[in-house]
Amino acid sequence: MTKKEKILLAAQEQFGEHGYTATTLKMVADHAGVASGLVSHYYGNKDSLFLEAGGDLIDQMLEVLTDKASEGKSGLESLGLFVEAYFLFTESHRTTFPTLLRSSPFSDEYPHLDRTHIASKFKKLIDQIEDYIRQGIEDGSMREAPLPQTSYLVYGHIVGAVRTKFLTPFQIDNLFKEACQFVIRSLAKD
Repeated sequence: MTKKEKILLAAQEQFGEHGYTATTLKMVADHAGVASGLVSHYYGNKDSLFLEAGGDLIDQMLEVLTDKASEGKSGLESLGLFVEAYFLFTESHRTTFPTLLRSSPFSDEYPHLDRTHIASKFKKLIDQIEDYIRQGIEDGSMREAPLPQTSYLVYGHIVGAVRTKFLTPFQIDNLFKEACQFVIRSLAKD
């Protein structure tokens, strides 16, 4: 792993654990085991590093999710695999994933940040969901549903489940499994 990659991973872990406000560039450098000046050299300021850390996670996630969803034989099955892979990704990236929750364009934390760039990355996830819904309607595995509204609702549902699991004191057994089944039940053709 290069020093630049170590810094990005350290940033994801530090922002995920401490949030934007409490995380400093020095904390990131110390966690990465590099000189403080390298963080600024590679990523500029804290805002840029924060958004890059979130954007990198989305890129990783989208690759994993679309790869898994490609195994589906229908739009409904592909969507189910996509949602399931989303939850598995969050679990396997538990120390870094909260950075995405904090940098999301749907977050009200740190309103001064220009989230335009990261919003375009989040939009790719939503567009992928819309593609599976469109495919499911066309192949008959899903009932008619308005696009793009339904894709935003599905995305909001899975993000809500993750936020509930990661950011609240509630311990709900099988939350991710039920959230995935809820999406499928909601869209499956009768």
